[in-house]
Amino acid sequence: MPHRLIGVMDVGGSHVTAALLDASATMRERRDGPLDSSAPRELLLEQLLAPARELARPGLSWAVALPGPFDYPAGVGTFAGVAKFGSIAGLDLRGPLSAALDTRPSEVRFVNDAIAYGIGEWTADAERAARFVCITLGTGVGSSFLDRGMPVESGAEVPPHGWVFLIEVDGLPLERSVSTAAIIAAYREASGETRPVHDIAAAALGGDPVAAVVFERAMQTLGAALAPYVSRFAADELVIGGGMARSWALIEEPLRAGLSREHPHLAALRMRPALLGDEAPLIGAADWARRTAEA
Repeated sequence: MPHRLIGVMDVGGSHVTAALLDASATMRERRDGPLDSSAPRELLLEQLLAPARELARPGLSWAVALPGPFDYPAGVGTFAGVAKFGSIAGLDLRGPLSAALDTRPSEVRFVNDAIAYGIGEWTADAERAARFVCITLGTGVGSSFLDRGMPVESGAEVPPHGWVFLIEVDGLPLERSVSTAAIIAAYREASGETRPVHDIAAAALGGDPVAAVVFERAMQTLGAALAPYVSRFAADELVIGGGMARSWALIEEPLRAGLSREHPHLAALRMRPALLGDEAPLIGAADWARRTAEA
């Protein structure tokens, strides 16, 4: 197989991306397409497969990054509580994917999209921290806790399954305090205006005190919620990704303040915004697939 290619897919609620990467994680080809996660099964599968079909080669291995709730070894999702992908809940996706992509079912494997994103970002840093945490901020809060690039999903040092969205703040899910919807709602309550989160971020950077306080409170809350786990995990580096990471100037200082409030040693934690954008889960899925296949 030329360049030891591997196929990867990144499945979101409104998009799907497929790509071919070589052994050096160089992207050789890429295709993108729209995805209606509420579509009936046949249409949803057609949209899901369209970009990858254009890149399919007989016998190619594929790694598919997608959100849960999903049984990744089995290739079956319940998607309970996420209002997405209801028509393919309970379906073994390995069957239709392998048939459409002209490969064996055993050559199609699945990984959580937040884990793939984190692994991609881990590979982007030449230092490759031994203990690495990546948080994605957007419509939800995604997370991955990596030990030398491999996910840690159980044990007292991480939240259940490694999912920080399960953390509660004042009896409510973390995403009620830290997400695009949470920031929009907090700004509306404080100002009486409803604005998209990128406008609120721009206003905060432009000196709007209400917008600045909204971001500050959200990021301090995130830091305080993460701190016990970041500390127990003995993280060497914390990376913030997702759409809100583009507003790093609004994130770094209050996030560090929240982290160090009860855990002063975290004031010195190495932090940075994500570097790879939407390529992170593609690169991460390929890296995960290669290393787990070799294990």
